[in-house]
Amino acid sequence: MPYVNIKITRDGVTAEQKARLIKGVTDLLVEVLDKNPATSMVVIDEVETDNWGIGGESVTLRRQRG
Repeated sequence: MPYVNIKITRDGVTAEQKARLIKGVTDLLVEVLDKNPATSMVVIDEVETDNWGIGGESVTLRRQRG
């Protein structure tokens, strides 16, 4: 029973895009690892950019700077 956790910033990802990620990752688990799609779990966590840091600063600040 594979479990895949995808973490992305919460900034405009649509429900359709998330559905495509879930389907695509599930299909990849089936193709590469021969896993049963019925027991393959994919979770998408959306994180606020204030709560995601890169290089000692938040993504919010990095994006504001450009």
